[in-house]
Amino acid sequence: MPTRRKEPSSPAPTHLPPLPDVVLEPIVKLALAEDLGVAGDVTTDALIDPDAQGRWKLAARETGIVAGLDAATLAAWLIDPDLLFEIAAPDGARVKAGGVIAEISGSARSTLIAERTMLNFIGRLSGIATLTRAYVDAVAGMGVAIASTRKTTPGLRALEKRAVRLGGGGSHRYGLGDAMLIKDNHITAAGGVGPAMTRARAAAGHLTCIEIEVDTLDQLRQALPHAPSAVLLDNFSLADLRAAVKLAKGQTLLEASGGVTLETVFSIAEAGVDVISVGALTHSARALDVGLDAV
Repeated sequence: MPTRRKEPSSPAPTHLPPLPDVVLEPIVKLALAEDLGVAGDVTTDALIDPDAQGRWKLAARETGIVAGLDAATLAAWLIDPDLLFEIAAPDGARVKAGGVIAEISGSARSTLIAERTMLNFIGRLSGIATLTRAYVDAVAGMGVAIASTRKTTPGLRALEKRAVRLGGGGSHRYGLGDAMLIKDNHITAAGGVGPAMTRARAAAGHLTCIEIEVDTLDQLRQALPHAPSAVLLDNFSLADLRAAVKLAKGQTLLEASGGVTLETVFSIAEAGVDVISVGALTHSARALDVGLDAV
């Protein structure tokens, strides 16, 4: 059945609920304002009769995982709450080239005004979900999690992290307040692995996770007696990853990071780590090619 603007802000996806409007609306409003500027859509104003109605097909032009429908539908409904959406492939669905994601009916003016913003959200976020799925599929059945990082587009982290989840991945941290992550510069400034862990342990609340990044097996040896919640193995070779797994003996969660690609992720998983974090999921994903055409 066709749907129009209601609460929540989009038709319910198959895998995840939409982001809350309090998170989503400021992002979408900023995107619309950026496109409309101070003069609005001068082309549509000049060419399209205010009473003109139409129907359009939003479709993928290549195979991928759908993401961003919550943002796209909200963009349309902020322009015109009477636009109708028939969702064929909800967020999280796999579509083939030519596959219909949604059909839109209603005011021609409203649809054309919202078109680019809708496509920008769906293309960008579906690209992230699609790349994530490729990584997840590459290590399927190996018992390792694929996680995104904080290398996100400023202002779009909530949407991009959700897209990763729709692709089957997880998250490292959403922000600095989620957990303690002691990185190499923290270690240097604190005076070493031991002092850094001691200070972190003294300051952490009972629910605060403490992860420490190590560059060498020697640093891992220094960290393990302090019982970190997790250890991030930064740019370790495959041989050192395997050695780290043997050294840790299950005492803590091990996360591999740094330079991970689709070509190397399987070998990294084979080393026995628990998590592989991949910045490329959000900073290097290519947008999925999607288009909007009149029916």
